[in-house]
Amino acid sequence: MTTPTALIVDDEPDIRDLLEITLTRMGIETLTAPDLTSAFKLLETHTPQLCLTDMNLPDGSGIELVQWMQKHRPSTPIAVITAYGSMDTAIESLKAGAFDFVSKPVELTRLRELVNSALKLSEPAPDTDDVTDEPGLLLGNSVQIKKLRNQTRKLARSQAPVFISGESGSGKELVARMIHLQGPRSDGPFIAVNCGAIPSELMESEFFGHKKGSFTGAVENKDGLFRSANGGTLFLDEVADLPLAMQVKLLRAIQEKAVRPVGDTKELPVDIRLLSATHRNLAELVQDGSFRQDLFYRINVIELTVPPLRDRTDDIALLANHILERIAREYECDPATLTRDAVDRLKEHDFPGNVRELENILERAFTLCDAEQISATDLHLGNGLDGPGSASGNAISDACPSLVPDGDIDLEGYLESIERQAIEKALEATRWNKTAAAK
Repeated sequence: MTTPTALIVDDEPDIRDLLEITLTRMGIETLTAPDLTSAFKLLETHTPQLCLTDMNLPDGSGIELVQWMQKHRPSTPIAVITAYGSMDTAIESLKAGAFDFVSKPVELTRLRELVNSALKLSEPAPDTDDVTDEPGLLLGNSVQIKKLRNQTRKLARSQAPVFISGESGSGKELVARMIHLQGPRSDGPFIAVNCGAIPSELMESEFFGHKKGSFTGAVENKDGLFRSANGGTLFLDEVADLPLAMQVKLLRAIQEKAVRPVGDTKELPVDIRLLSATHRNLAELVQDGSFRQDLFYRINVIELTVPPLRDRTDDIALLANHILERIAREYECDPATLTRDAVDRLKEHDFPGNVRELENILERAFTLCDAEQISATDLHLGNGLDGPGSASGNAISDACPSLVPDGDIDLEGYLESIERQAIEKALEATRWNKTAAAK
């Protein structure tokens, strides 16, 4: 195994010496340069596996080196050294393509973590035009989903915070998992949390942990979500649901890369990759004052949009077959198949609940269908209870009388089916927001 090489670019001799000594002790050969001109000259004859550059250099900015590396050496991770508290500068470098950043004064523990993560990416990145498009968790052959898979591969090589936007049920958590699995933190934990599901009075303890005896009910020490994700990825789903008081504390934890458990007097360092998502429009929430602008800019360094299912109808048949195979494994029976008219009916459906709604439709059809094939009528999508613009209450009340079958009926089973349809319709009308659907 060849010894990795790192390029260090900094105009301060003391910083260069510190970085060189630290990396040498880690078994890494070093090249040093005091300015951009010297760095570019070294890059003409050397191909380092890692680059560390100061932001402010005598003949330019570290951003220029980041941009050059992105164009000419995209497989070489480059990290930027920023002045203490220069979060705007750090975000600018991440948006330009930097792998990560470290603040002055340089903490050696943080530096070693950064270097180890970077070296895991030292293998040349595959040419995305030639690479086999392995779907992983993101199934589909549409142009939109192939573009999304390509974007996740690129973002996996960075440590920049990613904000994943998209409708409820479109697969935002799957995208986050793919970014984690394809990156240098894949061996670490992936912790996903729904911010809207945590009671506000327990949020600080859930996120940052607590000391035993710090409050009533704290019978033992608790790590919290940040420390549970240490060395891996923390995915904050529905981040827009965080109350303002918690947003302030979250911002500090992200900027300082440290958390203070409830009842403790000192902060504990954490090393995480932050991914977040919501189906709501964060920019609008910032405008109306319900989401902090500084937190928005911190988590929204790079935005990734997940397309709704109705925009990629060509993927529906593939997704449906995959879902039916999974359901069959869970039920320990032979998988059902969809008839041609069932596939056509699914493609006509608007899917306000996206892939999650497709899963629910197919599980219901699989459970109630008597034959090995699921037909369009088995999907129960043709009773005027679905489609764009149909209002849940009126559609159900108007349609239900005509659904009463002739002759003897199982009243209990019939009422259960009506109740199920009403609930599903309410969920669809509210884009699968359970709280709004319950109202």
